[in-house]
Order: sequence, then structure tokens, then C-alpha cells
Amino acid sequence: MESTFAIIAEPSRRAILSLLASSELSVGDIEEKLNLSQPSVSKHLRVLRDAGFVQSRVDAQRRLYRIKPEPLMEIDAWLAQFRQFWSVHVDALERHLDQMDPAPQRKRKNP
Repeated sequence: MESTFAIIAEPSRRAILSLLASSELSVGDIEEKLNLSQPSVSKHLRVLRDAGFVQSRVDAQRRLYRIKPEPLMEIDAWLAQFRQFWSVHVDALERHLDQMDPAPQRKRKNP
């Protein structure tokens, strides 16, 4: 079995997870949105399903896939120990942006 990070390291799988984060989709929907072949989408969905990242349900004659948050929550928990390293930089960037002059307003043309 592949590790969680090996599974999400594959760009097509990350793209599929991103799509499924907002709604349930069929294989055909994913094919269309990502411009991937049906066998490729099915292969990636099988890996994601076997690893517990997605689940499916039958709706008439098609199978709809949706994300399962638990494996992603495990990744988030692991990443928590590293947030301190980038949160300081993000906070500093936010302070810097707050101190910058606002962008000049564009003059509007009269209709």
C-alpha cells in the first residue's frame, strides 16, 4: 500500500481531490473537468478509494464520488507541528502589507 504522501503527491490525484472538495462528481464529470481519459480517472479514483480518501455511491446508472476528510485530517494534524515555521512569515507579510500605501484609485469615466 502506498503511503498517504505518495498518494497525494501525484498531481492528477490532487486535482481530483480538489474537485471533490466542493461536490460529488461522477467519473465522466471528472474526465471532463480535468481533460483526462476515463481509464486514467478510474485508476486514480481506485487508488484514492483504496487509501480511504474518497467513497462512492450508486446513483441510477452512475457512481458518484465524494471526499472522505479523515485521511486529510491526519495530514493536517501531522503538518501542525510545522505551521510555526511558516506562520511567522505569513504574519510578517500581513503586517508589511498593512503598512503599505493603498493602491491609487482609478478615475472612473463618465458613461
